[in-house]
Amino acid sequence: VQLQASGGGLVQAGGSLRLSCAASGRTFSGYGMGWFRRAPGKERVFVAAISSTGGSTYYADSVNGRYTISTDNAKSTVYLQMNSLKPEDTAVYYCAASTIRGRASGRSWDYAYWGQGTLVTVSS
Repeated sequence: VQLQASGGGLVQAGGSLRLSCAASGRTFSGYGMGWFRRAPGKERVFVAAISSTGGSTYYADSVNGRYTISTDNAKSTVYLQMNSLKPEDTAVYYCAASTIRGRASGRSWDYAYWGQGTLVTVSS
């Protein structure tokens, strides 16, 4: 499956952005989806995940309550709605697809397919 992330940009602290990740190549509904991010000079970390059924979501503590992950199977797209953004949210955001069914995974090694990343910059 191929993943194409978009929607990044420059936003002021307190603002919002919505990232999109369009999937192609195989049946989208069979994949759990996740978002990860890599801040400048840091390792990639988990942000949010949604199970293949959409019935389960999981968030990193740092974004819980501010971010929402969702999917649109008809469009084969996963979204990440980001509200109340902070400068520390600045990072390249990556979407990923997992073949593990029924669970929203926060483990990067569960994800076999990765998008190219989209840059989010939050100014103070």
